[in-house]
Amino acid sequence: MAVLAAVAWVLLGSKLLVVRHVEVSGTHLAPRDRVVAAARITLGLPMVRLDTAAVRDRVQGVREVESARVERVWPGTVRIEVRERVPLVAVERSGRFHQLDRFAMTVVDSARRPASLPLLTVAAPGPDDPATTAALQVVGELPAELSRRLTAVDAPSPESVTLRLGGARPGGADGDPLTVVWGAPGRAAEKARLVDALRRSAAGRAAGTIDVSSPEVVTTR
Repeated sequence: MAVLAAVAWVLLGSKLLVVRHVEVSGTHLAPRDRVVAAARITLGLPMVRLDTAAVRDRVQGVREVESARVERVWPGTVRIEVRERVPLVAVERSGRFHQLDRFAMTVVDSARRPASLPLLTVAAPGPDDPATTAALQVVGELPAELSRRLTAVDAPSPESVTLRLGGARPGGADGDPLTVVWGAPGRAAEKARLVDALRRSAAGRAAGTIDVSSPEVVTTR
């Protein structure tokens, strides 16, 4: 009984095993101070009383955070490892450009269009819009060769995603655009191979649009 009482006092009543430090890693977009503030960890709280699941949920409420891992590092440190959202496209709304991740969640927004992201055009951008989620799935599936040339994405419906590529036509002028009618998500590797093969052909070099929405019947114009 004396040993149990001593252990309980060390864990719950003494100042030996209390929260003294909060470490945060993995932040680039979200300021560390904002993550710490969202975590709401009380310094001096006995380590054993810390609800790591609740802290994780609060940190995941930060807009830039996709997921978080919280652990106790004895004797007195709480470590928060953050996985931030990765912007895939930009959407213009009310004069601002919102950078969306793969779940169509806004990561950051700015008054100027981010030069490194393609511009997505959909009727109702958001996580509940099928056209938005289809377009983001297509963008996420693109091979690096197409992804780095991508300047814009249009998705009037989930089955009619269209890609705008800059400087993608071999033999064309610098920045000469190419439109790829991609269609619905899926069969990305097959469609990408078809686009690459056509771009190397005479018909593909002369075309402004390549339609691979139905890989069995590819057309150019």
